[in-house]
Amino acid sequence: MKVAFDAQLTIGTPTGIGEYASGLAAALRRRSRVDVVELSEPRLDPWRFDRRVLWDQLLLPRRARASGAAVLHCASGTMPLSGRTPVVVTVHDVAWLRVQAHTRWYARWYFGALSLQRYASARHIAVDSEFSRRELLEVCPALDPQRVTVVYPGVAADMCALQRGTPDRSTILVVGTVERRKNLAALIRLLPQLPGAHIVSVGPPTPYRDECAALAASLGVSERLDMRGYVSRKDVLRLYERCGVVAVPSTYEGFGYAAAQAMCAGVPCVVSEGGSLPEIAGPGVPVVALDDARAWTETLQAALAGSYDASAAIARGNAIERFSWDAAAGAMEMLYAAASSNGTSGS
Repeated sequence: MKVAFDAQLTIGTPTGIGEYASGLAAALRRRSRVDVVELSEPRLDPWRFDRRVLWDQLLLPRRARASGAAVLHCASGTMPLSGRTPVVVTVHDVAWLRVQAHTRWYARWYFGALSLQRYASARHIAVDSEFSRRELLEVCPALDPQRVTVVYPGVAADMCALQRGTPDRSTILVVGTVERRKNLAALIRLLPQLPGAHIVSVGPPTPYRDECAALAASLGVSERLDMRGYVSRKDVLRLYERCGVVAVPSTYEGFGYAAAQAMCAGVPCVVSEGGSLPEIAGPGVPVVALDDARAWTETLQAALAGSYDASAAIARGNAIERFSWDAAAGAMEMLYAAASSNGTSGS
């Protein structure tokens, strides 16, 4: 069976969705049970709204049809308004409807309300967690729950094979787009109570970055906040090798790649109770209430002191099994087969 695969968000500086698309496409190719045709247009910046709409609504359905694929997998959460190819869509979260009120209205409409309407015409929907499944069915109760399947994303082999060096007991690593729901400001506020600690943040910036920088300046901790922006894969791996702890203080997550990567790499991790994070967290991963500054401070101090090193190493094997790209690809193959054979209308 031939599957057209939307790989547009792997272009340029991919974030979590780009990692998802790259990892899943590669795993599908390794299994050789489907013929995966990866569709993308390098000349279009996927992070420009108008270019993204052009890709989603014009180029993607045309190229899917031209490929002769039996199924189109919309891996980035958006779907074409029209098209003849049956669609499987991955809905990573419904953050645009829950926590993105500060963003531009047209982006909220396109990625939120309009996308929600389109999901009704998908043959099948994959979600990244049980949390995201509950969220989707809550905001779209008309969906048939049997058409919504949890498929945990995988973690890349280079992260799973990572060998920890001597940890830097002062470094708190934060990985992901610097946006409001990732809640970097909550960690910055803790720095005065964490003498000697510093935060290294890696990921593409949004205007929220300026708020974080201003907050650090007001607290006198600017020199202990290193916001590096997007960095190479090699640099990300090096940071996971050497950091003292990975912190994920998000207010909302549909999956939580930073936490899954830390667990698969055997790195101590502390997560908030936001969204899917308690579900994704494995044994030995502390889950801390969002508004409990004292608990965050004490837990990060303990992690930097090495209190969670042993439990992180022990839990690593279980995490690698839970977040396996081969398992994710096998689950998606079943969804493709069902989508190509049932009678529900496509896109």
